[in-house]
Amino acid sequence: MFIVNVEAAMWKNGKWLIIERSKKEEHAGGLLSLVGGKVEIEGNSADILERTLKREIFEEVGVRVQDRLGFVHSTSFVTDAGENVVNIVFLCEHESGEAFPKSPNEVEQVLWLSAEEIFSHAQSPKYLIESIKRAESLIGIRSLK
Repeated sequence: MFIVNVEAAMWKNGKWLIIERSKKEEHAGGLLSLVGGKVEIEGNSADILERTLKREIFEEVGVRVQDRLGFVHSTSFVTDAGENVVNIVFLCEHESGEAFPKSPNEVEQVLWLSAEEIFSHAQSPKYLIESIKRAESLIGIRSLK
């Protein structure tokens, strides 16, 4: 069985919304990441991925996004604890709110970074860099790397 995880590639004024994951997190603690989280079991429901993403963004950083979400890509990985995860990244547009570490157990700090800053940051994992490159290609930005 897989855990299903969703993440937001949110772009505003030439920068991407990035979090530094709390060092308390079991998986990838202290690394840079897109905002997101696990899909909860709801039984029969519609738009579960989209609703989960919107909920996670608001819970973690206090921001609301517009209803229109664009698919960026999906991947799978195994957590440090050995759990299999399917990860889906969506392109999101900021609607309201000022991002801050609303959930300090999950988010150490909130950053708005350019792609170049993400690519060169020591705490940027390869999968984050790949997600940003793919998201940029969808909105017509050309990455330097």
